[in-house]
Amino acid sequence: MIKRDFLSMPAPENYVAGLGRGATGFTTRSDLGPAREGPSEEVMKEALAKRAAQLGQAAPTAYGAVERKEEDDEERFQDPDNEVGLFVSGMNYDKEDDEADQIYQDIDEKMDKRRRARREAREQKERDEYERNNPKIQLQFADLKRSLSNVSEDEWAAIPEVGDMTGKAKRAREARISNLRSYAVPDSVMAAAAKQGELATSISSDAADGTMTNFASIGAAQQSALQVRLDSAAAGTETESSASGTATVDPRGYMTALDKAEAAGYNLPLEDIKRSRVLLESAVKTNVHNGPGYVALCRLEEVAGKLHTAKRVIQKGCEMAPRSIVVWDEAIRINRDNLHNAKVIAAAGIQQNPKSIKLWVSAIDLEKRKDDRKKVTRQALDHNPQSVELWKTLISDTDDLKTARMLFAKAVDTVPLSEELWLGYIRCSDFEDAQKILNAARKAIPTSSAFWIQGCRLSEEVGQPELCIKVMVRAVKNLVKESAMLSREEWLTQASVCEKEGHSATARAIVATTVDWGLEEDDTRCETWLSDAKKYLEQDCFETARAILEHARKVFTHSVTVWKDSAELEKKQQRTDALLSMLEQAVTSCPTSEPLWLMYASETWAAGKMNETRKILMNSLEALPGNESLYTRAVEIEIDANEYDKARVFLQVARRTAPTDRLLMRSVVLERQLGQLESALDLVNDGLQSWPGYWKLHALKGQLYESMSKLKEGQEAFSVGTRACPKAPVLYILLARLQERMGAVVKARSTLERGRQHNPNNPQLLLEGVRLERRVNDVPAATKLMAIALKECPLSGALWAERIMHLESRTQRKPRALEAVKTIENSPEIFVTIARVFWAERRLEKAASWFTRACNTDADYGDAWVWYYKYLEQHGTEEKRQDLLNKAVAADPHHGETWQHVRKDPKNFRKGIAEMIPLAANLLE
Repeated sequence: MIKRDFLSMPAPENYVAGLGRGATGFTTRSDLGPAREGPSEEVMKEALAKRAAQLGQAAPTAYGAVERKEEDDEERFQDPDNEVGLFVSGMNYDKEDDEADQIYQDIDEKMDKRRRARREAREQKERDEYERNNPKIQLQFADLKRSLSNVSEDEWAAIPEVGDMTGKAKRAREARISNLRSYAVPDSVMAAAAKQGELATSISSDAADGTMTNFASIGAAQQSALQVRLDSAAAGTETESSASGTATVDPRGYMTALDKAEAAGYNLPLEDIKRSRVLLESAVKTNVHNGPGYVALCRLEEVAGKLHTAKRVIQKGCEMAPRSIVVWDEAIRINRDNLHNAKVIAAAGIQQNPKSIKLWVSAIDLEKRKDDRKKVTRQALDHNPQSVELWKTLISDTDDLKTARMLFAKAVDTVPLSEELWLGYIRCSDFEDAQKILNAARKAIPTSSAFWIQGCRLSEEVGQPELCIKVMVRAVKNLVKESAMLSREEWLTQASVCEKEGHSATARAIVATTVDWGLEEDDTRCETWLSDAKKYLEQDCFETARAILEHARKVFTHSVTVWKDSAELEKKQQRTDALLSMLEQAVTSCPTSEPLWLMYASETWAAGKMNETRKILMNSLEALPGNESLYTRAVEIEIDANEYDKARVFLQVARRTAPTDRLLMRSVVLERQLGQLESALDLVNDGLQSWPGYWKLHALKGQLYESMSKLKEGQEAFSVGTRACPKAPVLYILLARLQERMGAVVKARSTLERGRQHNPNNPQLLLEGVRLERRVNDVPAATKLMAIALKECPLSGALWAERIMHLESRTQRKPRALEAVKTIENSPEIFVTIARVFWAERRLEKAASWFTRACNTDADYGDAWVWYYKYLEQHGTEEKRQDLLNKAVAADPHHGETWQHVRKDPKNFRKGIAEMIPLAANLLE
């Protein structure tokens, strides 16, 4: 079968070009033949139906079908994101479609109506939040605009005129001020101008022309700067550096001086006075009845030195503002130089303002004689009978006690609600009348607690302190009934006030009845009461604190802390009998408390009661068998009493009952102090079998051999200790010193290096290494090791002290000392070193202040006391040295290299602190 060419095939029947796209056929005259009429509507419908049947679709309508947009469908479908016309069909939009659309629209409207309330509320909230964070200017001043409706015409007229605030006026004022300035030309400028153009024909031999440097003055300036910075560090203030040096600023004193000068008007510029005068004059002109304006203008003129003008201004103020009390009071004040005029002004002011208490008081102050004062006061009371201040003034001017009572009776009758007048009436009456007045006062003011406290005071004053508790019980009951009960803190404050005024029984009664008011019944009450007691102890209110602790002991009978604080209070007041009685009750209530037993024994021994102390210790050992602290205390007491055999017996019993390393150590130390070195060595060997890791026993063993001149054995003992206790730096130091003593410096270095490996960043080992190098005169090695030491331990005061005193030149000691103070704020070692530096420079006052600061910073540092005593031996009096020894005994120091060496020396074990300080001072270099 021959297939024809597509273009050569005949057109289908009823073919119309473009019919599938909804086009209609047409012909023109250019076509062959005459123009013919296009297909009819029926033909078009038939052709569309046939075409749809071939495609298997419903027959579309050519007329009424939705026209498609002219676009390339193939290209549109190639884009997966282009969904235009995706659901467009060529079907007609009929009535059912309209009904469906209407249904969907109704559903959408109903759903939108349901969500509308929440949406509108959310949108309104967002709008309110935005307007609150970004308010409009008109909203910010809305309340002020509303208040303008209440402004009267007089207030509108009283608004002052706006001054000239433009930039032009400011520039003109600045130019005027600059033109008024003048400067004196110095003589140097005149001399230079006269010599200008001259030629010098000679060379001056004077070296002060700036061509040579004065190194002495530069060194002095550096020393002065360092001195200022060290003084600033001593005073605890910061220094401010400037280009020319350093300067310390006292902002409080500077501002105080400035305020005083400005208040006196001495530094007030003339321009400020003129400007203020213009403003104030404008204020009083725009509002002639403005009393405070006249007062301000009067004071301005007074500050400016124009007293006559000030009086004229305030006089006009009295005329224009007769009802202003401040104007009349200012007029009285400024006219006090003429007493007659002041009285006339006061009379005029009172006539205009008869109810002003302030003017009446000013008028009373103008009178010098008491009779005249009372006369004016009575006139004031005629106009103001309810004024408590006037009643007090009248009564204070009355010398007769009987008359004063009558005035008080009249006063409380006139002003029955004045607590102050009732109390004054009670105080000036005898006991029986005071009781009646108290009852009347309580009826007049049932909510006042002051009357109940005054009742307690009266009972105490007449010698009936036992009634104070009863009165306070009634007070609490009545105040609770009236709902006027004070808080617990307020009651305690009232108790402290009563104690300071000499009413101790009243204070105790207040505390006993109110200290637990408002507190829940739990264990936190104990902490609260202890805190209160500490607070009032700091205020020296001992009776109040004692009453609080007494109540705490009743509630918390078995609290060791409460008993200890109570005992400390009695000890602070040096009430020995009360202290011993309290401690006896304490150990009865808390028999298993070791601190209380030790305190009881110590205080009894301090009171000189040796036998009772022994009984107490025996009882304590029965309550706490095997307690090493009690055994140690018993041994110390026997040693203090020179009963060495009893001390040995105690230690033997203790070692059998409670075998501890501490008790064994005490036994060894006792034998060593008594000179029994062999016995001590035997005890050490026995102890090392039980506690081979206790480094103190190894140290004692080596020291014992050293004392017996057995250096090799001592070296072996220390060496064994370093292997058994590698973390004990003291053993390495002792071994190195012994090796150095035997001449083995290399071994000593090796020992210290080994110790630093086991104990990195240890300042003791580093310091000993530096000292070893310094003792063998190897200063470069010592300096190098010191640099490493300060890098590893920058906060070691001992290392800084060693560097400043032994590795720095004299000129560099102060800079290094300042650097040390900045690095370590409070180091007694550094403070002592700085004092020694000043001492070497003969700056004795500075040295003494730094020694004092070192002792106050750390009273437990014994070397500070020793150095200070050595200083006073050369530059102090016997009285100062004795005072220093007393303070050192009270501090009881335990630390310090030199101090520990002297204190632990067996030769000094029977000596006190006051005896050992001079011995230690003799050992210092």
